[in-house]
Amino acid sequence: MSVWAVLAAAGSGERLGTDRPKAFVRLGEQPLLAESLERLDASDWVDAIVVAAPPGWEEPSILLAEELGCSKVSSCVTGGQTRAESVKRALAEVPDDAAVVLVHDAARPYVDDAVIERVLTALNEGWDGAVPALSLSDTVKRVDGDRVVETLTRAELRAVQTPQAFVAHVLRDAYENGDLATATDCASLVEARGGRVKIVPGDYRLVKITDAADLERMAPLT
Repeated sequence: MSVWAVLAAAGSGERLGTDRPKAFVRLGEQPLLAESLERLDASDWVDAIVVAAPPGWEEPSILLAEELGCSKVSSCVTGGQTRAESVKRALAEVPDDAAVVLVHDAARPYVDDAVIERVLTALNEGWDGAVPALSLSDTVKRVDGDRVVETLTRAELRAVQTPQAFVAHVLRDAYENGDLATATDCASLVEARGGRVKIVPGDYRLVKITDAADLERMAPLT
């Protein structure tokens, strides 16, 4: 089956306190975007890649892919104001005959083939989508302002990561007909349309980089 990867890399990275978008902040010796690009390009599971780049950084994104020798990058689109809008624009570049779309966040740089294999295998089992997730070690409470309303049952909760994989036509339908303004990830849109999404084991290295402390902590893994 044809697997196209959408790499969402249009985040502003304001919490990093830098003069450039998150995708171009240094992680070790390279821009953050480079790690995901190289890993997806090297994966035998991925046939082609569409990058959703920060507005104004489309050309640097393409040049970076060329410098890294990432031959699977098919196109680069201008990202939107939200992640959901960025993914929707990238989906428009995925051909109609694609069987599967794998959506990954550049802010989670250490994606590997084991996770990709797990989400794709779930689709072969008949699921509409699959997401990697980790069990929660902390107690989680629902609150109203400063007041605790409820202590949630931890066994029923998971912290969801990317890459997330979907049957291509199911994901297209979710983005064409879903409420993008409230979408927290791709799976939430598919779920809202009645899609069946499977949880598979995630990876602790797929930490989402949001601030300078995350960069410092994750850089040694490069």
